[in-house]
Amino acid sequence: MSPPPRAAPPDLATLYSDHHGWLQEWLRRRLGNAFDAADLAHDTFLRLLRSLEPVREPRAYLTTIAHGLIVNHWRRQDLERAYRETLATVADTQAPSPEEGALLLEALCELDALLCQLNPKARTAFLLAQLEGYTYVEIAARLAVSERMVKKYMAQAMLHCLTAGRAHAP
Repeated sequence: MSPPPRAAPPDLATLYSDHHGWLQEWLRRRLGNAFDAADLAHDTFLRLLRSLEPVREPRAYLTTIAHGLIVNHWRRQDLERAYRETLATVADTQAPSPEEGALLLEALCELDALLCQLNPKARTAFLLAQLEGYTYVEIAARLAVSERMVKKYMAQAMLHCLTAGRAHAP
């Protein structure tokens, strides 16, 4: 017996007109301001536009997309705050220009998104090695794993970075 035919999904214009106001208000309550809520509502519908999945429960689907965007928004705010704090410790003569700073911040956000795809121990091992200069023995002790496992984590992280780099290469 074949599955029942799916109902045709409502078009994006109908979804937008039926749910945009509700979604924007939902986002405003969570973010605390209308400007970010409007931006993320727009981004939510852009993601929906790119999605090929039929939408059965529009509000549940929209809130799932929007929730992910909120997490990304907060993560970016945290990165921007850390960047500004770090920049405050640098002499004015060493500070990047506004254009360089914007490019640097964008690169940091891309790197953060890339590293978030790794499992937590592989990410931690990679960051400890690359940023803190820890040896594999020190990382193993810190993570309570074997040195061999640290090597495996590092290989995973490096492969992930290389694969992502190839995906973005022209």
